[in-house]
Amino acid sequence: MTKLRLGYIGCGYMAQKVHIPNIVAIDACELVAIAEVRPKLGRMVQERYGIPKLYQSHRELARDRDIDAVALSGHYAVQGDIAIDLLNAGKDVFMEKPMAISVEQAERILAAEKSSGKRVMVAYMKRYDPGNIRVKELIDQAVAAKDLGQIRYVRNHGFGGDWTGGLDTPFDQSDEKYPDCAFTWPGWLPEKNRQGYIDYLQQYTHNINLVRWFLGSTGGVTVKAAELGANGVHGVVVLDVGGVPVTIESGWLDYEGWDEHTQVFFDKGWVRTEAPPLLLKNVPATIEVYRADQAEKSATKLFPKGGRNWSYREEMRHFVACVANGAPFRSPASDTIEDVRVLEDIYKHFIAARSAPAQAQSRASAR
Repeated sequence: MTKLRLGYIGCGYMAQKVHIPNIVAIDACELVAIAEVRPKLGRMVQERYGIPKLYQSHRELARDRDIDAVALSGHYAVQGDIAIDLLNAGKDVFMEKPMAISVEQAERILAAEKSSGKRVMVAYMKRYDPGNIRVKELIDQAVAAKDLGQIRYVRNHGFGGDWTGGLDTPFDQSDEKYPDCAFTWPGWLPEKNRQGYIDYLQQYTHNINLVRWFLGSTGGVTVKAAELGANGVHGVVVLDVGGVPVTIESGWLDYEGWDEHTQVFFDKGWVRTEAPPLLLKNVPATIEVYRADQAEKSATKLFPKGGRNWSYREEMRHFVACVANGAPFRSPASDTIEDVRVLEDIYKHFIAARSAPAQAQSRASAR
């Protein structure tokens, strides 16, 4: 069979540490070209992996007719527009999350998909973790069987820590300055909130997406409250996801592990999963099922079939296979635009809540 010919855009941390090594290791595809705006760094990566072609811009790579599909990991604010250029050039696209920094940008990606006939898969690696896949099955089974009753509440806690998990893949660096980029920020977002918004968006888009997937939600998410502290990241968000109350607890700490778990509570038990450090290879999310629907209460811990696998490698295998056979992506742009909508609403609620006391004080002073 003919191998899928891939191009890759960007030679930064995620490209070198994760995606390029995974592409090279997949037999069903071959990496035929990369694009990197820093020439010296691009040559380093090209030589390390023996990649035939090196381009200095994504547009040059997009014009290469020998390339079937393209993966990219760029700055959060610009990679959505790069994806649009690639779609318009006739390439299927694998892109790092988040797919966009605004609903407007996300809608332009979907419009480019429709006009080009090509597709975007967004790299939500948690959907490709064997532990999370099993948790999704267990939740769906419990809902169908009704043996645990109804889902009453979901708690997602993500306080970060050491996300690299000791990953020792080689990483080339150069002294070249990254070129300035012209960002198109959402019109509703004040300049003082931009850094907090990007910090929250790029990390907790994972958490929003995972909870929606567990609950089978493709829409209908309502933001009830959002308090994210002085830095716009540390705090709690309250959502309604298809009638289920959900909390997202966010923050960061100096921790040698990774402090993230998701717990789905039913009337008569729960399903709980704990995430490994993001880049820790071949360690799946943990699985615990508690049942109170029997004479003797039980808590069972499971290890998923095929658990000694890396979610990042599996998501790239999934992309390659789906482009080759036309199967639907597990994390398509048509679904993940909902994450962008939710995150916009979260930040709008947060900004409004923060400004309300100041406005009230101003009105009181005027009186």
